[in-house]
Amino acid sequence: MPLDQSSRVVIAGGSSFLGRSLARHLHQRHGATVTLLSRNEPAETGPWEFVPWDARTLGDWQNTLDGSDALFNLAGRTVDCIKTPDHKDEILRSRVESTRILGTAMQRATQPPPVWIQMSTAHIYGDPPSLVCDESSATGTGLAPEVGLAWERTFNDVRPEGVRGVILRTSFVIGHGGGALPRLSVLARLGLGGQVGHGRQGMSWLHQEDMNRIFERSIIEDSMQGVYVATAPHPVSNSVFMSSLRKAVGMPIGLPTFSWMVRIGAPLFMRTDPELALYGRYCVPSRLEQEGYRFEFPELGPALVDLLAKRGK
Repeated sequence: MPLDQSSRVVIAGGSSFLGRSLARHLHQRHGATVTLLSRNEPAETGPWEFVPWDARTLGDWQNTLDGSDALFNLAGRTVDCIKTPDHKDEILRSRVESTRILGTAMQRATQPPPVWIQMSTAHIYGDPPSLVCDESSATGTGLAPEVGLAWERTFNDVRPEGVRGVILRTSFVIGHGGGALPRLSVLARLGLGGQVGHGRQGMSWLHQEDMNRIFERSIIEDSMQGVYVATAPHPVSNSVFMSSLRKAVGMPIGLPTFSWMVRIGAPLFMRTDPELALYGRYCVPSRLEQEGYRFEFPELGPALVDLLAKRGK
């Protein structure tokens, strides 16, 4: 499906870092009209129309779907938090309920978008110590895999017949406009960017530009359908990631953070889950590579240099 100035794209959960980045990409590259569905209006202005929704019930927002060319669903509560029972419930419900109500709206639309691109998570594979995972790998156990499976199951249940569906199991997206990289780069510049824990945990990462290009490809390439792992082809250990980050910011030293320090400091000072740093996974994008996608940033070092240079502008 071609994209041009007549194209209309809807991004649910669009006020997020990824949603705003995608909106700018589609507008700048193709002149597409982009509508962001979100509970809160973005604090910054951009090339988009904002339409409020609660991600749970039908409303006027559903009119944006009729006659549009693509729907992206990026909605979901951040996992960068302490995993209290309430937060766990919100993480699951925000993904399942938003997907379900989008499906209801799609089914009621006179002319639903021909393609629905659904965000999912590479955390669905759990935290295998050394296993390299792709689309054919078994899913793991625990909160993140359970949420990922429920998210994808709901999407498959509610996607209308005849609407092409693409599920992107996305890894850690590094970008200059948001996400975790700005915080990590500050720590590295302060000399605190050493390995976390034993440092062997996998870090599957993806440059912001490649994320946008994969999103874009999901619309344009009618052959794309089903589950894809959205990650760069060369995952690294936490130790290698932090070493590459120190090199990119020009800091020769980085004090290591021991596991016990993370387990105490993450919830106390960062208000987040220590397991986000202590565990990980090695994932590769087998289907994307088999289908001819060429990464703009396949290697971590150049990706970090590019993003940090852009952040400094």
